[in-house]
Amino acid sequence: MHTPSPEEILSGIREWVEVESQTANVAGVNRMMDIVQANYDGIGATTERIPGTDGRGDHLSVASPWGGEEKGILVLSRLDTVHPTGTLETLPYRIDGDKAYGPGIYDMKGGAYLAWVAYRAIVEAGRTTPLPIRFLYVSDEEVGSPTSRRHIEAAGECAKFVLVTEPARDGGKIVVGRQGSARFRMTTHGRPAHSGGRHSYGRSAILEMARQIVAIEARTDYDRKITTNVGLIDGGSAVNTIPEHCRAQLDIRFNDLAVGQEMVAWLMERKSYDDDVTLKVEGGITRPPFDRTPAIDSLFSHAKGLAAEIGFELVGTWTGGGSDACFVADRVPLLDGLGVDGAGAHTLEEHVFISSLVPRMLLLRKLFETLS
Repeated sequence: MHTPSPEEILSGIREWVEVESQTANVAGVNRMMDIVQANYDGIGATTERIPGTDGRGDHLSVASPWGGEEKGILVLSRLDTVHPTGTLETLPYRIDGDKAYGPGIYDMKGGAYLAWVAYRAIVEAGRTTPLPIRFLYVSDEEVGSPTSRRHIEAAGECAKFVLVTEPARDGGKIVVGRQGSARFRMTTHGRPAHSGGRHSYGRSAILEMARQIVAIEARTDYDRKITTNVGLIDGGSAVNTIPEHCRAQLDIRFNDLAVGQEMVAWLMERKSYDDDVTLKVEGGITRPPFDRTPAIDSLFSHAKGLAAEIGFELVGTWTGGGSDACFVADRVPLLDGLGVDGAGAHTLEEHVFISSLVPRMLLLRKLFETLS
């Protein structure tokens, strides 16, 4: 069976990276879906395009021509990225030693591409696998998977194993546990007034929001593994006007679902410090946490043995970041973080380690070939 060189793999990854596909860039995301669908159509897979909804891009479902309706391997990937359109101008694809740079190359177009290469090698060799292989490429993971979650959960019901091509962590570790996450939108509505002539009449929406933010950030508790972060805020209309409106978005992470539900209840019950300012909180849990179960341990042990045959040590880790794995980990054994090794996700230093490409692809291929 042909094993592509790192240069061959990089050539394909580059094509994907140079199609900018931030979640909000529906045209770019759908262009990526076009490319991936054409790749699978070209080698005889069954593909189904799932139209996007609520202002998001399409999703793509792919199935191997063997295995029928039998429960099989589900490979979860995404094609949306976090970098704003235009980032290629400041973070162009380039190679520097063992590093290849580009927006989304590590998180996670590199891993999504490796899964395609691994599957293509099996098909081109005229082989099949013990289980059918199905792929789901989604378009909105970076914003919490609001339109893809139901498709992910439905695909998980038809899976015996799930492999997630999110990037590896901390030098090639794969993910066997994740925190849960919740996201919220907060709005405050005060009373506008001139900041000089009628200051005492005004009621500041920004001041109210500031008080709320201090209270929310104070709920971070490293011992309980709770983190809170108010990441976006805007408000006001002019520097000399008491602000009538303020809006904020926040993210909460937690290890235990009950703790997450506790935090949701606390936030939804928040009251204004100023009775003349209204407060509105919207949101909730976007991804439950997942723990390292005995089924995940067994699957990890199998993957660790395959990695040893390839020539590298596989280590499992827990991470605070969320992924689509969280939606199915409670019902199907899975491995996450099977994508490329690298660093710099979401930054202008995002890169993959070229030396990781072939070994990581071979691990995916061997998993396809041996899971039964």
